[in-house]
Amino acid sequence: MDDLNNDDILAHGRRILRVEGEAVLRAAETLDADFCRGVRMIRQCTGSVVVTGIGKAGLVARKISATLASTGTPSHFLHPAEAMHGDLGALRSDDVVLALSQSGETEEITRLLPHLAARRVGIVALTGRPESTLGRAADVVVATGLIREACGLGLAPSTSTSLMLALGDAVALVVSGLRDFTPEDFAARHPGGSLGRQLMLVEDAMRPLAECRLAQPDETVRAVFARPLPARRTGAVMILDEAGALAGIFTDSDLARLFERRHDAALDEPIGRVMTSRPTTLPVGTRLRDAVAILEARRLSELPVLDDGRPVGLLDIVDLVGLVPPEAVATPRSAAAA
Repeated sequence: MDDLNNDDILAHGRRILRVEGEAVLRAAETLDADFCRGVRMIRQCTGSVVVTGIGKAGLVARKISATLASTGTPSHFLHPAEAMHGDLGALRSDDVVLALSQSGETEEITRLLPHLAARRVGIVALTGRPESTLGRAADVVVATGLIREACGLGLAPSTSTSLMLALGDAVALVVSGLRDFTPEDFAARHPGGSLGRQLMLVEDAMRPLAECRLAQPDETVRAVFARPLPARRTGAVMILDEAGALAGIFTDSDLARLFERRHDAALDEPIGRVMTSRPTTLPVGTRLRDAVAILEARRLSELPVLDDGRPVGLLDIVDLVGLVPPEAVATPRSAAAA
């Protein structure tokens, strides 16, 4: 095999992907009422979904458990061998066990079954053989069916584990949908890293009103810009009317344009005459990634954040550098801009 050229290597890789991909597509076409029963059983679980498996299936089980937990279904992984040495204590009668074994005869799994029955724990099985020991003991069998491993020897778990992973994801995400799992729920479970930053709200990243530059419409431009700056400098002044509502915005770029056009006299005019009276704004509750998309699409540097017409802060692009990765920026939502 060492003397294979690139075409041979690519052909080999593509064959493996096709074998695994075709197995997943077949499973999509053959899902039946047992899948629905398994989904409902997990949705109705009042305890935790305990996912178990060993070897490669165990690694897949850990991932399925993590997906369940992160999408609204309490879940943890149980190592079937460790279960026989004390970890059975983690099981409660209101739990549901999701057990993975392609053969349905994995020794560590079958040894666990009588103890699950004694605790009256419900079992959903992911297995290729409904008639197996695991299949017969389960309340619901979501069958993977007879499959051909993509391994050239037909031995290494490959197609079977890909299919288990796909079916586990399908179960977890359908259950999540039945729970009406929201972006807010997802954000609460993913506060860190890139995902957490993408799901932040603008109020989590904006400068609060107390740290913003504010002015009244009748103040002169010169007087406004002569005032001491906040601790964190921003390039925008929000102009508020007598009721505290946003009347307009005036930026450093606007000031620079006055100088470029030699409109020096405007410096001693009310800022209300030269402000942008209908600026783009954001309502509180806007996702940060949507706000970044608006900044990028409209080539803006600052966006006032409003709550019922009154500014509560300012989103400044300087504070957002590196906070939301470019690939996470969404298409701007028309409702976000007022």
